[in-house]
Amino acid sequence: MASTHGAQVLVASNRGPVSYELREDGALHARRGGGGLVSGLSAIGPDAGALWVCSALSDGDREAVRRGEGEPGVRMLDIPADVHADAYNGIANSVLWFVHHMLYQTPLEPVFDEDFRRQWSSYETYNRAFAEALAAEAAEGAAVIVQDYHLALVPGLLRTLRTDLRIGHFSHTPWAPPEYFRMLPDDISAQLLKGMLGADRLGFLTHRWANAFTACCEEFAGGPGDTRIGVHGLGADADFLRERAHRQDVQDRMTSLRTEIGEGRKAIVRVDRTELSKNIVRGLLAYRHLLDLHPEWREQVVHVAFAYPSRQDLAVYRDYTAEVQRLADEINASYGTPTWTPVVLHVQDDFARSLAAYRLADVALVNPIRDGMNLVAKEVPVVSDQGCALVLSREAGAYEELGEDALGVNPYDIVSTAHALHDALTMPPAERAERTKRLAASATALPPAQWFLDQLNALTR
Repeated sequence: MASTHGAQVLVASNRGPVSYELREDGALHARRGGGGLVSGLSAIGPDAGALWVCSALSDGDREAVRRGEGEPGVRMLDIPADVHADAYNGIANSVLWFVHHMLYQTPLEPVFDEDFRRQWSSYETYNRAFAEALAAEAAEGAAVIVQDYHLALVPGLLRTLRTDLRIGHFSHTPWAPPEYFRMLPDDISAQLLKGMLGADRLGFLTHRWANAFTACCEEFAGGPGDTRIGVHGLGADADFLRERAHRQDVQDRMTSLRTEIGEGRKAIVRVDRTELSKNIVRGLLAYRHLLDLHPEWREQVVHVAFAYPSRQDLAVYRDYTAEVQRLADEINASYGTPTWTPVVLHVQDDFARSLAAYRLADVALVNPIRDGMNLVAKEVPVVSDQGCALVLSREAGAYEELGEDALGVNPYDIVSTAHALHDALTMPPAERAERTKRLAASATALPPAQWFLDQLNALTR
C-alpha cells in the first residue's frame, strides 16, 4: 500500500549521515558525517521531502533508536546486532567484497558451507528490513536510490512491495567479471542479479564495471531486461578540499611532517585504509626495490605512508595490518640511518594530516589491485601545493579518467612500479605542474552534489 504522506526522495545505505555516542552520563552525542550523499541530499534543498534510511551500527545508534531520538530526514533501523554482523561482516565484506575485488586465494577459499548459508539468511533479513522501511516511508511515485553491495537485494524486494516507485541502485565497488562471479553458488548469484535488476536504473563508477555487470546478466540472467544502466564517475569536492586543506590544523601537521621527512627531501605519499585491495604491502616492496635499484635516492626521499586500520574485527585484516607494520619496520631497519627514516608510517586516522600530506607530496602512490574508483587519486592533485606526479594502478576505477596524465602501473609488478616511482621523482617541475593541473580538472569534473543529482534526474526522467 503506497504511503500518502511519505518522502519524495529516499536514500538507503548501511551507514547513515549521523552516528551516536553513548556517554558515561547516559547522554547521547551526535556526530555528523560528510561525503557525496550528504552533499547530494543537501543540493536538492530542504523542501524536497528527502529521507535517508540507514542502519544502527553502534550501541549509541541503537540507544538513539530506542529513545526515539534522531535527526530530521533520517530513519535509523535497529536491526538485531547478530543479524547485522552476519550480513555486514559475514556476507557483504567477507564474500561480496572479495568477489567484486577478486581477492580470494582460490586454492583455499571460498568455502560455501552451512555457516555461509546461515549468514546469507541474515543478509536476506537485513535487506528485507530496508525494503520494508523504504516501502513504508516512500510517497506515491517517489524516487529511491539504494547504495552499494550491502543492499544488493533491496531493489528486487522493494519492487514486489511498491510497484509505483522509481528505484535506483549505485555500486561503489567494481563488479566481478562473469568468470569470477560464477564462483558464487548458482542460486546466490541468481538472487543477487534478480535483486539488482529490480531497479529501474543501475549506476556504476566506470564503464568497465558497468560492462562487467552487463556481461554477468547476459551469461546468468538472460540479459539486463528493461533495467537501464548508467555511469557516474564520482569526483572530488574541490571547494571543500581546498578550504579544509588551508585551515590551521592542517598547517600545523604540515610543519610536523616536514620535520619527519627532513629538509630538502622528496616525499612519496600514500593515504589508504589497510584494506586488502589497496595493495599497501606491494607498494612498500616497490619502494624498497627503488632504494636498491637507485641507491642515489637513499637519504633523499621518504615514503610517507598513512595506513589507517580497517575492519579489524576480521582476522585477515588484522593480519594484513600487522604485515604492513612489519615490512615498514624492516625497511627502516635495513636502510635507515641516524638522520633518515625511509618509511614514515602512521596508522592513526587523521584527516587533517592526510590533507597535509597531499599538499606536501612530490609523488602520490595509488596502486590498488582493484578499486571501484579511489578518491585519493582524485583528491591529491586538487590540493597539491607544488604539483604532484601520480603513480596510478591501471586497476583503479580512477584510471579511466586520470590515466592519460598519471604514470600507470600493473599493481602486481613491483619492478615496474619502482621504475614508475623513479620516473615520477625525476619528472621536470613544469611537466609535473601541467599534469597536476589536468588531473585536477578531470578529478573534479563530477563533484559529489552533481554526481547525486545526475543519478536522481536520470532516474526520474
